[in-house]
Amino acid sequence: MDALYPRLLVADFDAAVRFWTGALRDLLGIEPVKVLAAAGYANWDLGGEAVLVLYARGTIARAIGTEDLPSAAPAQDGAMLVLRVDDVDSAARCLGGHGAVLLAAPQDRPEWGPDLRTAHLRTPDGTLVELQSY
Repeated sequence: MDALYPRLLVADFDAAVRFWTGALRDLLGIEPVKVLAAAGYANWDLGGEAVLVLYARGTIARAIGTEDLPSAAPAQDGAMLVLRVDDVDSAARCLGGHGAVLLAAPQDRPEWGPDLRTAHLRTPDGTLVELQSY
């Protein structure tokens, strides 16, 4: 059984798959285990454990009966995917090369924790990502 893992509900499934395929290939050296475009589902594993799952937001909305609700509202972010990396600066450049937008440049954050360095980016689908090393 997998431990907890992130499942991102994405509005643009194809863009999200392209971004995460390239990003996870470059960051972790992994490829998708499965991409089912018709179902809006993709997943990546590392060492037999789930790393990330993408699911089309519309598919889940239909499954739980919320398809008539607005898909998004102007608001502050409600969730963030955090990736621990060896080199925040290099990982931020890598994700930027795959289309992520840098929101907060790599910086040391001693007020958040000893030796903590972070960068914040937004993926092409809109997911907020924090890169961190410590």
